[in-house]
Parts: sequence; structure tokens; C-alpha cells
Amino acid sequence: MDVPHEGSQKSLKPSKKRQKVEAGREETLMDVDEEQVPTRLSIPPSVPITNPGTLPLFPLPTLPDFPSRRDLALQGLDQALVDAEFIDSSTSLPVPLGGDDDGGTNLSERSRKRLHELGIAHLFAVQTSLLPFLLPKNSRKRALYCTYSPPRDVCVSAPTGSGKTLAYVLPIVEILSSRIVTRLRALVVLPTRDLVNQVKETFEAVAKGRGLRIGTATGQHSFSHEQSQLIADRSVNLQGGSSKVDVLICTPGRLIDHITDTPNFSLQHLRFLVIDEADRLLAQSFQDWLAQVLSATRPSKAVRGNLSGSLDFVTPSPILYHNAIAPAFHPFHCSILDGPNYIYEQKETSCQKLLFSATLTRDPSKIAGLELRDPKYFVIHSSRPEKNASSGLLDIVMEQFTMPESLTEHMIVCESSQKPLYFFYLVREHSVLNCLVFTKSAESTTRLVRLFEYFEQSRANNHDGSYKPIVIRPYSSDLGAAERKSVLEKFKAQEIQILVCSDLISRGIDIQHVSHVVSYDVPVDIRKYVHRVGRTARAGRHGDAWTLVEEQEARYFKNMLKDADHLDKVRRLRVLDKNLSSLLPHYEVYLSDRFCAKLMLFIVEGLRITQGGLFEMRGKLLPRHYTCLRL
Repeated sequence: MDVPHEGSQKSLKPSKKRQKVEAGREETLMDVDEEQVPTRLSIPPSVPITNPGTLPLFPLPTLPDFPSRRDLALQGLDQALVDAEFIDSSTSLPVPLGGDDDGGTNLSERSRKRLHELGIAHLFAVQTSLLPFLLPKNSRKRALYCTYSPPRDVCVSAPTGSGKTLAYVLPIVEILSSRIVTRLRALVVLPTRDLVNQVKETFEAVAKGRGLRIGTATGQHSFSHEQSQLIADRSVNLQGGSSKVDVLICTPGRLIDHITDTPNFSLQHLRFLVIDEADRLLAQSFQDWLAQVLSATRPSKAVRGNLSGSLDFVTPSPILYHNAIAPAFHPFHCSILDGPNYIYEQKETSCQKLLFSATLTRDPSKIAGLELRDPKYFVIHSSRPEKNASSGLLDIVMEQFTMPESLTEHMIVCESSQKPLYFFYLVREHSVLNCLVFTKSAESTTRLVRLFEYFEQSRANNHDGSYKPIVIRPYSSDLGAAERKSVLEKFKAQEIQILVCSDLISRGIDIQHVSHVVSYDVPVDIRKYVHRVGRTARAGRHGDAWTLVEEQEARYFKNMLKDADHLDKVRRLRVLDKNLSSLLPHYEVYLSDRFCAKLMLFIVEGLRITQGGLFEMRGKLLPRHYTCLRL
């Protein structure tokens, strides 16, 4: 162990001199403190004595509130849609019968008389708003060619059954009635052949006695036959084209065929381009039909020339058919001085685009592809008190669609195996006749029709011939065009009480006496639901829509309606088991017969069946089992 030496121990003790100095310093400091530092008694009594509080905690970081779906939907919205004109769906306008007073319709006396002959005495909301816009008082704006002041394009969003077809048929007939030479001046594009035939009937009814020629192109007839019906002269190439019709109603696929392969088929004289059921047509490519149609309505570079002064694109033809070329396709140029200098006159096409749909798109890419010219939007919205122009705009961008006021909607939740029973219950107990039934596929359509026919035959057998079975027929893509037309005509004549179809028919078909629509299979989205239920309650008539929802689909279906702010409009109908008891025996017999029929199919085809006495059932087969073979 190391022991500190003596010198180190002495260094730890302070010297006497240092002790005296430190003691004197402490006395001096104490004297100064007592004399200079003020005491508490020197503080004025008016100043309150406060103890310093604790410092506030630094705020914790927080996330901002999430923007609402509506705020996000309004971002990037086209200004033309923001400035849309909203019309109450309950608006109507009487049509004066005669005289100079048109009642605000801007229709001629001849057109008003024709409407009364057709039993139309009042115009609906979409018609009252569109007619004054498309038929201005100024006769110059009604001209067939408006190259210097072209008309504005129009986009219309209106519920199904609100009269959109008549809203564009009337202005087209009114303006085209002034034509002298037959040119293709109105083009109506529709998604299906059935819609084409329906719109053609409307045109022919309104234009009766006007001399206008209406043509169709759907592919129902041969291509050469359609060419002969549409084109007057195909022997020589005419710069202005040739046409036998004033109005062409067509499907997009067949239209592209004529644009590319029919000589002298020209769209340069178009005054109207109507795209009905626009949301469905814009979602379909059809060889990029829209871009080709818009290109055919505009002059090419060779005709327009180069406005910068270069003559690279100018190829004047020695022969110009001045009476056949549209003004926008006929460039004005004159030589100045002795050199090849030209003055060009810029002209616009007179084609006015009209878009109609119950579910109008707001997709910027699709709207840009339409190349709309200063578009004007018209939106028909509900007359409910909580609805106004602002909420109507949000309904469009949020895809919350307007239903007809006269429509009553129902839903029934059931088990999958009992869905046929619920359908038969609706037919028997709620008199669901004059009805359209929608299924998810052509196979489902055929199966339901056969099952219903079996039920009706069973009921007829129990009534000893006193019961007249309800007539039910399928309407699907499995049928040919002629057969579909025949079935549709019989349904319109009420020879068929129930028509079972796929979504093929749910677009635009207008059958006046349809009072019920049944969605046997739940629609995949709200758009399909809107177009299905829109087949009834048309033109102010009352209608009922029924949806059979399987238990596993109930949550999805309710969420779909809730997202569209429409769940509270659909009533739920509860059906008790005792209401189905009378139908259950027939259904069980059908299932047993179907089993026996399938078993017989194995026997007839000579297939090996496991032992267990199944061959003994061969003697139990009845004649009706052979009928069930097709099931």
C-alpha cells in the first residue's frame, strides 16, 4: 500500500494567508448584498405577485382532414359543366294547335299540328329546354350551312323515358325541311339495331309529309343492298359525295364500313351529329369509330391549305363540283399579282354535335375526344325540395342519377334456391304482367322461360282447362334478328305478357305498356340498374321495378344503392313462407322431373351408371320427362 509522503499532505491544507483573503472577500460580498439588493418590501403593492407557471406543451403533429368525395369530384371539372342549365323534371309546356303563336316552342305551325295528330299536346322538360336552343328565332342560325357562326354543341343528361328522342327529332326535322337537294345532313348513332328501328319510326312519324328521306345502316341487310339504298351515284368519284337520304340512323360498326368502303359516302354536309346513349357508345371502340367520324366531318389538309402561306398542301383540282361541295370543304383562293400568292378564307364546319344519355360521362379524356365546340350542358334533375342546381351538378359528377318521379322501386331478399318461387309469387300475387325480366346471361334467360312454362302448364292442368296460361318468351342474343323483331312486335301487341331478356334490350327501348320491370339477377353496377328500371314509368306513366336479391348479394346491392344516394328510395318487400306454400309442390315436382330427365339422358346415351337400383327408375319415367330433356 502506497502511503502519501509528508509533502503531499501539506499541500492539501490552504495557507493562512489565503484563508484570511477569502474570509475578507466573503464579508465584503455580504455587505454589498445587504445594501444593494432590494427586499420584497420595496415592491409596490399595486403590482401583483405571480409565480411563473409551467410552459405549455408543444402541440403534437396532426393530419389534416381528408377531403370529401364531393370536393374531389369537383376538381378539374369542365367549366361548361359547371355552367350547365338545370331544368326541373316536372317542367312542361303546352303545344298550341294553330296560329302564329308558337307558345315558346319555336316550332312551325305545321310541326305543331303534326304533334297534335300524334297525340302530343305537351312537351316534357328536356324538350322545353332544347327546342328554343336548337331552333333560335334568327333564321340565319337555322341555316343548313353556318360556316361563319357555327352552332354550339349540346350535351344532355336526362332520366330514361324523359323524351330525349323527340327532343332531337323535332329540331332536325324542322331545320332539314328547308333543304332543296338531298344530302346526308343528319347522322344518328345508336348502340343497337333495335334502337335504330325505334328511332326510325319516330323520325318517320314526325316527318310525315315533309319529303325527308330516312335511311338506316345496321348490318341487318347485305352491304351492297345498304349501299344501293344510301348512295345515288357510285360510278364516278364526286368530291361532294352523293346521297339518297337526308337522315341516316346507324350503329357505329356499320357506319365505319360505309365511311371506308362505300364510294361517294360523305359526311361533309352534316348539320347534326347525334350520339344517343352516349356513355355506352363512348365506352366502345369499334375501330376507333368516333375519331374516324369526326375526321370525316372536317376538310382534310389538302382542302384547307396551309394558312401560313405555303402551298405544299394545296392541290387545286381542274374540275370542282361546286354544287356538291360543302362550303367548309371548298376553299376560297384568288391569285394576287403575277406570282403564286393566295388569300385563304377560313371556314368552320356546320356540324352540331348532340350528345344524349341518362348517365353522361365526366371523364376528361372522353370529353376531349369529342372535340366539342363551346358546349352547352342541359341537366334534367328531380323536383324534390332538397334538389337545386348545386346538388344537381353534384349528382352528375358523383354519378347519382335521377329516376322518374312515377317509378316505385322494390327489393326482395331471398335464398338462391327459392328465387324462382319469389318470381312466380310476384306474377300471381302482384299481377306482374306486361313485364320485362332481366337476367345475367342468355342461358339464364332460356332456363327461366322453360321453368315458368312448366309452372303455367302445371297450373293449367290443375284447372281442367279453365285457366289460360301466361305467355312468356325469351329475348336474347341467341335469337336471330328476324326472330327478335317478331318477338318484340308480339310483346308490343300484348300477345306476350312477359319478356325475359338480357341487358341487350335495356338501352333506350321504348314500349309504352311496360308497367313492371323485374331484375331476376342483380345488376353489376348502378348504371345497368338505371337503364333496366328505366324501361318502365316512361313519359309520366306509373311503373314498378322489382329486384330479386340473393342473401349473399344483399350487402353489395345495398352498398351500390347507398353510394348512389338511392337506398332510401327502394322499398324492401318481405314475403312469408306461407305465401309460397301453394307454389312449393309444383316446384318440387319440377325438380324431380328434371332429375329424372337428366337420368334418362344418361340411359339414352348409353352411359354407365353406378349400381344401386338406379336402372329401376327407367320404368318410372313419364311422357313429361321427355319434354324436360331440353332443360
